[in-house]
Amino acid sequence: MIRKKEIAYFIKNEKYRQFRRLFLDELDKAIKNRHRLVLILAGDDSKKQSIILSDILINFLRKLLQYREHVKILYTYHDEFDDANTRKSIVKSLVMSYIKKKKINAKLEFSVYENSDKYLGTTYQTLIMDLVNSLRPLDIGRLVGIVEGGGVIVLLVPKWSEWHERKNLFQMSLTVPQHPEPRKVFVKWFKDVTMNSNGVFIYDTDFNEVLKADKVYVKGYERKELKIPNETRFPVELYKLALTQDQVEAIHLLENFIDLPKKPFKRITAIFIADRGRGKSCAIGIALAGLIKALLEFKNKVRIAVTAPSLTNVQSLMQLAMKSLESIGLEYKKLENNDMVYEIRGDRFSIEYWEPAIIPKLDVDIAVVDEAAGIPVPLLHNIWSKFRRTIFATTIHGYEGAGRGFSVRFLKRIKEDKSTNLLILEMEEPIRYAIDDPAEKWQFRTLLLDAEPEELTDEDLKLIEEKKFIYLKMQPETLFSLENEKILKSLFGIYVLAHYRNEPDDLAMMADAPHHSIRALALENGKIVAAAQLAEEGPIPNEYIDSLLRGGKIAGNIIPDRLLKHGRLRDIAAGKGWRIVRIAVHPNVQGRGIGSYLLNELVKESIERGYDWIGSGFGATDELLRFWIKNGFIPLHISPDRNPVSAEYTVLVLKPLNDKWRKIVNILYNEFVEKIIDSLHDTYRDLEIDVALQLLKAFKRQEDDCKKPTLSKIQLDRLLSYVEGYMTYETCCDVITTLIKSYWKSSDKCRILEPLEEKLIILKTLQGLSWEQCANILGVKKVKLIEDMRKIVIKLLKQFFMINEENIDTLLGKVSLENYGSG
Repeated sequence: MIRKKEIAYFIKNEKYRQFRRLFLDELDKAIKNRHRLVLILAGDDSKKQSIILSDILINFLRKLLQYREHVKILYTYHDEFDDANTRKSIVKSLVMSYIKKKKINAKLEFSVYENSDKYLGTTYQTLIMDLVNSLRPLDIGRLVGIVEGGGVIVLLVPKWSEWHERKNLFQMSLTVPQHPEPRKVFVKWFKDVTMNSNGVFIYDTDFNEVLKADKVYVKGYERKELKIPNETRFPVELYKLALTQDQVEAIHLLENFIDLPKKPFKRITAIFIADRGRGKSCAIGIALAGLIKALLEFKNKVRIAVTAPSLTNVQSLMQLAMKSLESIGLEYKKLENNDMVYEIRGDRFSIEYWEPAIIPKLDVDIAVVDEAAGIPVPLLHNIWSKFRRTIFATTIHGYEGAGRGFSVRFLKRIKEDKSTNLLILEMEEPIRYAIDDPAEKWQFRTLLLDAEPEELTDEDLKLIEEKKFIYLKMQPETLFSLENEKILKSLFGIYVLAHYRNEPDDLAMMADAPHHSIRALALENGKIVAAAQLAEEGPIPNEYIDSLLRGGKIAGNIIPDRLLKHGRLRDIAAGKGWRIVRIAVHPNVQGRGIGSYLLNELVKESIERGYDWIGSGFGATDELLRFWIKNGFIPLHISPDRNPVSAEYTVLVLKPLNDKWRKIVNILYNEFVEKIIDSLHDTYRDLEIDVALQLLKAFKRQEDDCKKPTLSKIQLDRLLSYVEGYMTYETCCDVITTLIKSYWKSSDKCRILEPLEEKLIILKTLQGLSWEQCANILGVKKVKLIEDMRKIVIKLLKQFFMINEENIDTLLGKVSLENYGSG
């Protein structure tokens, strides 16, 4: 229970009143100019911190309700901590009492961080984030954007001078049994950048000290009048839902999707690129309603598929689509899961959410990919090539991906395709707040959301050609500093452009995970051209081994954990090595051997450290597997399921660094090949042929023998009959399968087939696909493949049984009771 005397004592302090006056004056400017402020209340006295927060909120409500009719405040906290619950209870009691007493139109909501996904795309005037017990960067990345211009982001943090020296919940989640103490780097970085940013106010509630209070200098805000095109094919009611001119342009651009593309174009693709909060998803949602209405005039049914890295990403699109359908009189019903819309269904139309990997398998009129930067490029290409109408939206700078990387890796191919009518719009004007918003700049800077690699000059390219690299062992304590901010941004920018999905948590992991290391390649002038993030894994503590072999879990230790569970060799647990979490090369100089150079340096350092192995895990594609196998890494495990976002199987590769581990790897690879061979007809029936071929040919096995298959006299005679044309493949597929499996289980010297022949025996025999499917995949006519299979069997008969083609007829049909059992 808070007494009135306590409240009066805390809020009547002269230093606090001066700070509050200054902050509210700046808030006046923020409201008029539609920019946001960041307020940090630091202290260890939860009661005092909560009372001062409540007082500021009440004064904020008084001020803001002079300008608007309704105010929404979101308070986020960790309910597993008693002090967090105390702070929440005090704020709830004081602020809600004020709201009820004054009967003002304001709403105060409370939420735990685990539910932060549901607030994406929503709008609030104030966000309170209790960070006292934990600072998770992803929470900052997700939630700050919900506050509109004229609003405030309030952070509750511990005593400012000591915050960076304390451990928090998120830091502890980054530890592993072998390294139980986290580094304490990220909070210090967060503090340093925050102190160095505009629009931030910091007040020490324990000692009533103003730690930071700057006047904010931003351009005056002017809302431009929207200009709707004179001629539109969508109803004008839809254009009136737009909030910026960029949205108007986006809606108008999608009118081009009403008609199917005409020669020379086979397909039409629209790409919207913008920073977070520019309304691209909402604009697409509005336009989809217009497309449905227009297409229903000449189609019986309109089906639109929408995808994104997660269902939460498309909620803004779905909400605006529903609002737009209502505005033009189209009735619908919504289907929801956990309060999130996954389908909008009308009498003759639907807008359906599906996981990214499912989209290429659907039959729809339009495919929409939201937050495309969070989806792997190969899958984006599949979606683009499958449909005649595709729409892609991506965030340039955001916590879920990077649109610039999307541009570098995805757009290039589409631009080169002359059969695609490509429409691109870059949206710049924010929806919720003004351009140059100081809170957005602070968020981008602390989380490196706008990180990009440095530009490379002709002189830099010459240094790269001459392989004049410097191998850098980056120390997080040094790297995460204002002095090295440029280097950190360029290094992290390489990750952002090279990998389809990056989150702020990855940044904090680099900083604070005690078993993680950072390495880079720099040119002589200091420019970073490649970077690697590494995690030390193993040895597995003895007390975990039996549990893991029975399905138990251990934090981190991904490679030893998976290999122990699937390889079953107890010796695996004793190994120690580096897992390469990420390795990336500057996008402008990929394919020049830089990645291999860095890998070689990492291997050398691993040996110096006395490691047993170095390895990695990634979504398997032909290109990636080639890179790793070329550098001596051997695949030893493949996941049983495809990743629902990337649509790829995850493969673990490993390079042994000593004799013991060379023996272990030889055993594990032999077991792995057996598993792949005997699983391709089932678990991996849809495995891409180039990936399957790479996995089966990755490692020169130490055995010298050709594993002659064990066939009965009758089975062998059936094979001879098949080769001579008296029996079909279908009548002999069982024996042919035995023959093919022996081929793949034999050593490299016994691999006598051509690459196309090897692909055919995998597709047809091991995966059991139809001749038609094999023909489509290989681009060869069915008739030729049927004949090629006979030639393959002839080759293998000679390889394993010393039977030449010209002798087959003399051997055919000689089986009897008398000789059936003879050798």
